[in-house]
Amino acid sequence: MARVIRGSIVAALLVVLVVAPMVFFRGVYDTYKRLRVVEPGRVYRSGQMTAEGFAEAVRCHHLRTIINVQDEVPDPTLDCGFWDRGTIKESELCRELGVRYVHLMPTLLPRHLVPTRRPPAIDEMLALLDDEANYPVLIHCHAGLHRTGLLTAIYRMEYQGWTQDEALLDMKAHGFGPWVCTSANDYVKQYVLTYRPGSRQLAVGSRQSEIR
Repeated sequence: MARVIRGSIVAALLVVLVVAPMVFFRGVYDTYKRLRVVEPGRVYRSGQMTAEGFAEAVRCHHLRTIINVQDEVPDPTLDCGFWDRGTIKESELCRELGVRYVHLMPTLLPRHLVPTRRPPAIDEMLALLDDEANYPVLIHCHAGLHRTGLLTAIYRMEYQGWTQDEALLDMKAHGFGPWVCTSANDYVKQYVLTYRPGSRQLAVGSRQSEIR
């Protein structure tokens, strides 16, 4: 009998000390998946949060635009919450919240076109960020690490005056990974290492020349 009681006490302690904190952490992680500040009051980044997490981010940071950069998922289906397994499309949620929803596809160009041309997603994002009516903005992909990191780096260089080295260090610090954050990675090369701040007119001129 005493052995059964001791076993029950140990099991209860495991639940309280191990399982409960893990469930709590997972709930917070899923709800606010890597939600971070890029520039207070203007730009934020994250992974794909739950609908509850997005709604809380909109409320706390007064977001006007949410930019999804998952090239393979134009309109993700979100869990309503960690405990609520209902779902809602991200675009529908944004309509309900009165927030603009934008999908960008951070694709790659054929290598022979680089650096004379750059991926269309760059100029599409710059057009959005040049419009003050779109701020504050949240940029997110699925994990909030790689594609979000690339486009955040462009914001850092274009609007905050950061150097390429500073932008790369920031990407690594936010989970991009030191082994893949190099010139051998085509995404890093096309979105960061060959990026020239203030080159909008050059990009437009290049496209017009191709049309002619």
